[in-house]
Amino acid sequence: MTSNSFSFSDALLQWFDKHGRKNLPWQQNKTPYSVWISEIMLQQTQVATVIPYYTTFMQRFPTVNDLANAPVDEVLHLWTGLGYYARARNMHRAAQKVRDEHHGQFPQTYDEVIALSGIGRSTAAAILSLSLNQAFAIMDGNVKRVLTRFMAIEGWPGNKKIEDLLWQEAEALKPQAKNGRYGDYTQAIMDLGATVCTRSKPKCDECPMQSHCLAYAQGKQTEFPFKKPKKQIPTKYTTMLLPSYQGQLLMQQRPTSGIWGGLWGFLETGFNESEQVTLDEAKILLRDKLKSVELANSNVIELETFKHTFSHFHLVITPILLELEQPPLSSVAETLPLDNNQVPAQLWYDMHQPSKIGLSAPTIKILNHLKTNF
Repeated sequence: MTSNSFSFSDALLQWFDKHGRKNLPWQQNKTPYSVWISEIMLQQTQVATVIPYYTTFMQRFPTVNDLANAPVDEVLHLWTGLGYYARARNMHRAAQKVRDEHHGQFPQTYDEVIALSGIGRSTAAAILSLSLNQAFAIMDGNVKRVLTRFMAIEGWPGNKKIEDLLWQEAEALKPQAKNGRYGDYTQAIMDLGATVCTRSKPKCDECPMQSHCLAYAQGKQTEFPFKKPKKQIPTKYTTMLLPSYQGQLLMQQRPTSGIWGGLWGFLETGFNESEQVTLDEAKILLRDKLKSVELANSNVIELETFKHTFSHFHLVITPILLELEQPPLSSVAETLPLDNNQVPAQLWYDMHQPSKIGLSAPTIKILNHLKTNF
């Protein structure tokens, strides 16, 4: 497949020494904790997007105990905008486990690291390799792209058979020396995928693997990795009610599991397969959540409908602003515990003095629209 004299890891490390990224914030004073934070943030998120979030996060939570002791709402607030909020909730749970079971010291063995919430095989390997130079292979999106092209591996990488083959190749190609540069190699293969072996328009002329890359030899480098077989994404609909009084908006906290878990947003009618419900229907559906407000004489303003796309469906959202003529029955709605049998916690969100809580992406979009137009 490749000549006996060619070493994938040696060629990659030589390239990394000249061209690799070495000045990212999480590459300075690396610890298992700081690498863990960066690796979780970088899952399905671009480096440029992560940098300011990482900097702010580490300033607020410089140690795992600081993170563990913080309210989850504050963690979600600092995460707002990064998306995939289960990452933040899992991170908070993991930090509490480190505090309670490891005396606040981030574990340094694979079995202990992978036992933490939100950490899988590749993330555990990356943490230990990058921070402690332990000999583990990783398998993120960049690595999958590099390896499927280098070996011309056909099939969708999400298929278990293909994934197992990729892990086998990743283990074989990493440095085999007892005291190898495992951390540099891990960073190098991620950098190669991120900066040279990119998803579109790969810079093959700059790649240290060009003369040994089977996809390049076949002229098919952009065909790898194979895409996931497509299926049609359905469209669902929801109506969001925004009771408002003197710059305050009624919000509710979503259940901790499911979409936007644990985040705050506006009252919604649920995700319907058909068109949006009417305002009167929405009031009926949400009557238990509207006990603190009198809607009879409210000024109704239907805001612009917009679409929010998830990985598995489109959601068409119709926000309706209800400007109350009378003050709500309480300045802060009754807060109830989050479980399957009770109404979600509620609060009145002050647009002029916003609470430090995690907000869903559509909620942020609506708030920005209100600030600009009202």
